[in-house]
Amino acid sequence: MSHRPLIVHLTYILDFGGLETLIVETINRMPVDQYRHAIVCLTKFTDFRERITRPDVEVIALDKQPGLGLDTHVKLWKLLRRMKPTILHTYNLATAEYAFTAAMAGVPVRVHAEHGRDAGDPEGKNPKHRLLRRLLSPFIDSYVAVSNDLELWLKRDVGIADKKVLFIDNGVDTSRFVPLAPGTLPPSLFAIPPGCFVIGTVGRIQDVKNHAGLIEAFIQLRELLPQRRDSMKLVIVGAGPLLPALERQIAAADIGDAVLLPGGRDDIAAVMQTFSLFVMSSIAEGMPVTLLEAMSSGLPVVSTRVGGIPDLVIDNETGALVPAGDPQALAAALAAYVRAPSLARRHGATARARIVQKYSIDAMLASYVALYDRLCKSKTKFKEKITPCAES
Repeated sequence: MSHRPLIVHLTYILDFGGLETLIVETINRMPVDQYRHAIVCLTKFTDFRERITRPDVEVIALDKQPGLGLDTHVKLWKLLRRMKPTILHTYNLATAEYAFTAAMAGVPVRVHAEHGRDAGDPEGKNPKHRLLRRLLSPFIDSYVAVSNDLELWLKRDVGIADKKVLFIDNGVDTSRFVPLAPGTLPPSLFAIPPGCFVIGTVGRIQDVKNHAGLIEAFIQLRELLPQRRDSMKLVIVGAGPLLPALERQIAAADIGDAVLLPGGRDDIAAVMQTFSLFVMSSIAEGMPVTLLEAMSSGLPVVSTRVGGIPDLVIDNETGALVPAGDPQALAAALAAYVRAPSLARRHGATARARIVQKYSIDAMLASYVALYDRLCKSKTKFKEKITPCAES
């Protein structure tokens, strides 16, 4: 049996999405001689698990049904007692309560990461949710915030002790997500005619992303620039529960020839190279991985001004920021780039430089390894066995 500490990553679902991509990339890239990993999904996992390249990673689904799911706590407790992980790493509110279960199961280190809030509470003001987070604090050794906005919110609004909150930037593989070489044609993925200005987005099709608002903005963009109507395309890459609603919205507006819904894809680096610009219409976010990927690919970004996005996207330097829920403002920002492709290229180049300088995946991994090591060393009963974790 390996003496490397086991980290169990607890997520609501393992499916196409930015958070899930980050979990998988962390597991794939963390040195194999430091930690073992497993993923436990409260609900289910999909073929997305095939993105895990390490052969020793177990993926387990607890099949939680809607509601309190007290039986899920029992299932997880039994599972953790069997697996005996050193660390449980939970992600976002849906999994936070299971830090208590892990403590009862004897898991010595519990880490909770906040990557963003959902559509039902985009500003994190729900008093019940805040109370739950405070009540769980004794069972969580460290909170990770992936944006300055989330860090401040955890400390000031939720009431988590400063010493428990750590800010770690998300990271991206800048060698994989790269701009097209000058003079190179984009990959032929979506049968888009040459010369089109392609506005693209990537993400799970769910309410917090507000894709319906994005489609409305695209309709207004076509009205703003009628002479360019035939040369503008909108590509929404992703799968999720609201995909049928988007299909109905597109059909009702009779814009099926201009809006593409290719579903979830595994070739996101190539997808980014088909775009002229990346757009995000979310009503809440932390530090979106897809924005990092887009900027690393040399794309300008037009996004809503929510969460940690203003820390990443510099208005009028790497893109444009607009208020959430304002299709008219979003359409106007998109129109500025359609009218001036040279501006899009210039802002895209600046975006790429910013990502290379500050948001590398290696820096992110180093921060997580340092956190895991420090927490393992700080647990009294593990000091003799693990000093530090990564050397066990």
